Amino acid sequence: VQLVESGGGLVQAGDSLRLSCAASGLTFSNYAMGWFRRSPGQARDFVASITMSGDISSYADSVKGRFTISRNNAQLTVSLQMDKLKPEDTAVYYCSALNVYSRARYWGQGTQVTVSS
Repeated sequence: VQLVESGGGLVQAGDSLRLSCAASGLTFSNYAMGWFRRSPGQARDFVASITMSGDISSYADSVKGRFTISRNNAQLTVSLQMDKLKPEDTAVYYCSALNVYSRARYWGQGTQVTVSS
């Protein structure tokens, strides 16, 4: 299983970024997908998740209303649209795949998002 994130970068507060995660080596439709983030000196925190079919998404309170997760099962991708970014959103963002049957979880290598004030 390989998860490759892209789309991170340096932006100003209030700007938008779109992260993408390309998956390979798995039956994508068997996996719930998610995004997590780790700020310097902190644990990796949940950001957003989406079910296998894409019909239900969940968000951390800190990003609700600003971030939107989506997936394309035909292209094996999951995206995170991040709007109205804040300096506290600065973190390394990780794509995660969770097999809903075996509960095996896989992680990408992460992509850095830096929001300047």
